[in-house]
Amino acid sequence: MNVIDRLTERLDILGLLALGFFHPTPDDGVPGDPGSLVLVGNAGPAMWRVYSKRRRYGPISLDGWVRNGLTAVAGDLDAAALFPFGGPPYLPFQRWAQKAGPVSPSPLGILIHRDFGLWHAYRGALAFAGRLDLPPADTGPSPCESCAGQPCLSACPVGAFSATTGYDVPACAAHLATLAGADCNGLGCRARRACPVGRDFVYQPVQAAFHMAAFRRAQGD
Repeated sequence: MNVIDRLTERLDILGLLALGFFHPTPDDGVPGDPGSLVLVGNAGPAMWRVYSKRRRYGPISLDGWVRNGLTAVAGDLDAAALFPFGGPPYLPFQRWAQKAGPVSPSPLGILIHRDFGLWHAYRGALAFAGRLDLPPADTGPSPCESCAGQPCLSACPVGAFSATTGYDVPACAAHLATLAGADCNGLGCRARRACPVGRDFVYQPVQAAFHMAAFRRAQGD
């Protein structure tokens, strides 16, 4: 079994998956100048099912759980674990992601995946010293290019998203702090839910509420 197959098996136990691969160059800013980089993340509810079971045995943050799990996987596969949290400074995961897999910026400003839509996230990366035999690059046009009407831009109840001005974070946070924000708080961002791509991977309400609560805490609520 090759390294990628072994990695896939280990990540599946955690509800995670390899979201992309590439051979970095010095310009990519990957610490240690490795020969191969694998982007790791979640799509849909699989990670939440595993993480929520772990939480029954005692409190642990999602970042802490991810760090523990990927560090163990990295140790077993002779790789270095890298994470998008813990800064500043922060590693350029968004730039890496666009080089590693079929993602592109959406009108909401976050990356959209051709298969998973907006229901995925990057939780870490594994850097391998050698040049692994990686799957061929998975490229193709952004699904947003053929999306009629781009309903994500009109679904926000406070118009926090604009194709020209970007994401109005204060307006979004202020809405979530009111009773009118109950729908977004309980089910997830309404604009995100309006996207037709990756409907099979939409987060379940309890997972969506968990992430929305984390966003509100980050905004000082």
